[in-house]
Amino acid sequence: MKKECFSETTKSWRATKHIALAVLMGSGALGAIHVQATENNQRAIVAEDYYQMVFLGDLALSPNGEHLAFVKTTTNQERTGRKQTLWLQRGTDEPFQFTRHEQDFAPRFSPDGRYLIFLSGRDNGTALYRIAMAGGEAAQVLKLEQGSISDVQWHPDGSELLLNIRVKPDVDDPRQKAEDKGPQPNISVITEAVYKRQGGYLNEARSGLWHYSLTSHELTSITGDTDWHENGAQYSPSGDCVAYQSNRHELAHEGYFNSRIYIRCGDDETTVPAPEGWAGNPIWITDDQLAFVYRAEQYAAPNVKLFDQAQNETRILSAEMDHSPSELTYHQGALWFIADDRGSRPLFRLALDGSGYQRVRGVGDSMSDLVMAKNASNVAWVEENEVTAPRVVTAADAEASANIITQFNDALVAELDLARYEVISAENERGDVLDVFFLRPKGWQDGDVYPLILNIKGGPGGMWGHQWFPEKQLMRARGYAVAFVNYRGSSGYGHDFADQVRLDYGGADFRDNMVAVDAVLDTHIWIDTDRLYVTGGSHGGFLTNWITTQTDRFRAAVTQRSVSNWISEAGTQAFPPLSMITEFGGTIWENYDYYWGRSPLKYADQVTAPTLIIHSTDDHITPIGQGEEWFYALKANNVPVEMVIFHGEGHGLSRNGRPINLVERLNRIVDWFDRHNPAINGD
Repeated sequence: MKKECFSETTKSWRATKHIALAVLMGSGALGAIHVQATENNQRAIVAEDYYQMVFLGDLALSPNGEHLAFVKTTTNQERTGRKQTLWLQRGTDEPFQFTRHEQDFAPRFSPDGRYLIFLSGRDNGTALYRIAMAGGEAAQVLKLEQGSISDVQWHPDGSELLLNIRVKPDVDDPRQKAEDKGPQPNISVITEAVYKRQGGYLNEARSGLWHYSLTSHELTSITGDTDWHENGAQYSPSGDCVAYQSNRHELAHEGYFNSRIYIRCGDDETTVPAPEGWAGNPIWITDDQLAFVYRAEQYAAPNVKLFDQAQNETRILSAEMDHSPSELTYHQGALWFIADDRGSRPLFRLALDGSGYQRVRGVGDSMSDLVMAKNASNVAWVEENEVTAPRVVTAADAEASANIITQFNDALVAELDLARYEVISAENERGDVLDVFFLRPKGWQDGDVYPLILNIKGGPGGMWGHQWFPEKQLMRARGYAVAFVNYRGSSGYGHDFADQVRLDYGGADFRDNMVAVDAVLDTHIWIDTDRLYVTGGSHGGFLTNWITTQTDRFRAAVTQRSVSNWISEAGTQAFPPLSMITEFGGTIWENYDYYWGRSPLKYADQVTAPTLIIHSTDDHITPIGQGEEWFYALKANNVPVEMVIFHGEGHGLSRNGRPINLVERLNRIVDWFDRHNPAINGD
């Protein structure tokens, strides 16, 4: 398809885009445009600042709310990995490192608050340890020779632990070493459609539930030798029952979208009644009442239901929600959750009387790792935004004023010249109001002209906004204005908005990004239209490729972990045929024209933008062949192209790759734009 075929479409964008532009503060408060002054002692952020950044998570509150445990993650000295240390705050005292090892995580307080159990990488493998809150050395509780522990909970009386263990079905006791059978072929035998995930190929291991007695030291399987995965397990308040979710559909291992909630009391297992679909995230309210999230189908709006075990009845607490609940928690008479919401991730309260849900706090921020004390009103969470690095926050209750507990990142942030987002409201051709997040370049001066980078989020689900993600601040520091938009397909803007990109890859998502660019250019006439650049990763990488085939507006592009060919992508990535059929309206053979027609590779002979390709060898979501095909296509069509391959990295390089590689990636993106910036090179 020739580029000129899109000229009328481009004109129509300009004619139907934003009816009115309102510039809002990125904090979420409405107001006039405000450009923050730069303090004299602040400097530009550099990619290498990542090595000093501290990340926080795995929060746990003691039942009485007096003690808080959390995990502090930092870059190791070699810059090739990360250290995870366990920290504790007693009352209102300053937090301190509670254990000495550098690979401790997932702390859990005992019901009486006297002990803390946690997972650790000690002894050359993941093991479970216990330490008294009074102090002393941590003692090993359980070490597996086969399988791995993914979650652990205390029984309400403190006598035993509920473990989620991934282990092969024929293993009776994961503590015993596997039989030495001598040299064996190094192969994977694949029979199921779901055969790999990010990280590698799957084997026959299943995620099951186990009891571990802290007195007899017996390790007992709850669900037995099963072909299914069980997870999300929760003890009832009395500890007499366990609720969990599992996909036991006959096509479960083919990727069929399904899940049921099961309740096991002793040897008896019952199924929580729900229509066909996905039921998960079980949360006990009382011994008789259980809340859970339900979706009728993969792309249906979620709702929250309440099951009364005594009456064997289910009722809807909140139907057809425009927010997708995560970290669902029961606390003091209500359900609480965090959800994407127009660039923020605030806290919501869901009433049990069916009156609905409402935001409580967190607009302009992103909240995560929410914990609420079992026997008190205290709450804690991790909080961040574009100028606030992650910090642990507590409050006397969910609506009380917040107390900042950690200052690990304060000194670094105080050095840096950072800016909050301006938010430009624009309308697409459907009438959706888009939030275009925008950063002026560092040192912006009225009367000068500046380049713009369109940075495209992945997904298409998920959301960007008020998060600590310094990549955009780095681009700003290097003299570029930066813009991104939560295009159709993104979460946080309602269910209908999120559903629009399905069966329209390269359509609605592409048009929304072009509306965003036009809105920025109309609002800020000081942007040089001859110096527009584009980058993105994953679905944003696909869109970067697609955009450069559909328009020549962009001087250079950096495409990351991208898709170039939906036909080869469908056959090599981790998602099974059933998922692709749902996403693309059929198989390759049933809907070939759509797969190929929305593949950038088909139009690669229309690309003119010099392109940097960033890809990783161990990416199983968008395998490296996608980058290689794009490299071949651009080479064959004499487009200036360079490919940087990160060995041993996966799809998550930009967030959890080895620190030295993560930093290298950041530098190479902006360096590529600098190489193609005539203001720098004198072209």
